[in-house]
Amino acid sequence: MGKKVLVAMSGGVDSSVAALLLTEQGYEVVGAHMKLWDYVDVGGDIYKDGRCCTIDSITDCRLVCDKIGAPFYVLNMSGKFRETVIENFVSEYRAGRTPNPCVACNSDIKWNAFLQKAREVGCDYIATGHYSFIEQGDNGRWRIRKGIDATRDQSYVLWGVTQEALAMTLMPLGGLLKKEVREIAEKHGLRTAKKPESREICFVSDNDYRRFLREWEEKHDLGQQTGEIVHEDGTVLGSHDGTTNFTVGQRHGLGLKHPAASPLYVQRIDSTSHRVIVGDNSSLYKSELVAERVNWIGMAPPHVSGFSSVGDGLGTRPAYPVVGEPFTAEAKIRYLHAPGPAEITCLPDSRVHIIFTDKQRAITPGQSVVFYDGDVLLGGGIIV
Repeated sequence: MGKKVLVAMSGGVDSSVAALLLTEQGYEVVGAHMKLWDYVDVGGDIYKDGRCCTIDSITDCRLVCDKIGAPFYVLNMSGKFRETVIENFVSEYRAGRTPNPCVACNSDIKWNAFLQKAREVGCDYIATGHYSFIEQGDNGRWRIRKGIDATRDQSYVLWGVTQEALAMTLMPLGGLLKKEVREIAEKHGLRTAKKPESREICFVSDNDYRRFLREWEEKHDLGQQTGEIVHEDGTVLGSHDGTTNFTVGQRHGLGLKHPAASPLYVQRIDSTSHRVIVGDNSSLYKSELVAERVNWIGMAPPHVSGFSSVGDGLGTRPAYPVVGEPFTAEAKIRYLHAPGPAEITCLPDSRVHIIFTDKQRAITPGQSVVFYDGDVLLGGGIIV
């Protein structure tokens, strides 16, 4: 029997085919569905809801595992998920930032708690249905490369995964297009072959995160952070019923009784005064940002001084950056955003300063900035 792998199965076609392919490659596959949230917390219809963690999704996982001859388990991780993902999601919005819950879920749940489960049951690897590659570079570091399907590449949300976790991870879908994955599922008669996919927040049943935040605040007696809507020139334009209703770059839903002559967009959110500052679209374009909690993947963490002439298989790029000495890469400020050329300078305390060649629209605190060399993920962090 080959190496044993615990496959994270959501109930969708991607993870189903990942499990199938690994079985065909000789791995001893064990399927596992992570129950991440409770309906009593997030609402929704447990019978009709098409998201992960529903009865339908768990049933689909079990039937796929029966089809490929793999054992199947359901892992209750709802407590950990609530603490590290949902509560963080709420607190970030209340602090005037816009979080990406998938990043926190990947680093803290899938490549932490799930990996620990794999060790407990004697698995050598974990596997997911992400459309990305994992490989070891010439510098000895495990790195992530973009999947060949540009419409499905998920490397952006993987920047927080550690080297230890990458060494124990398999991603068999990186070299496939989505249509090929569905064709494989149909060919093998998998129940999930034609199942619709969702790219929305898994614990928000109707994709209305504002409704979710409002109900969570009411349920937990947090109180809505009401305040003023203020033009960037200082003019008070109106009031709002909660800062969690807004994000940088937002135009619609401002609730102004007397709209301005030209469209207004959210520029920033002041979590101290609860003011929402708005202005013209042109004001949204910025050339630089600072990010914190940076994790390095394709490059080694920065050194305080010195310079490495040892290549990492990426051409002329050094094996590690040096604090205070800029290097060039392509930086991406949100998932559905084209990366742009930038100069990146490492700062102390796991931070970076990024200056873009071309100004970027709506750089948003709380979102991730990820930097690449070609299709290789170098690292990423949280925009402050």
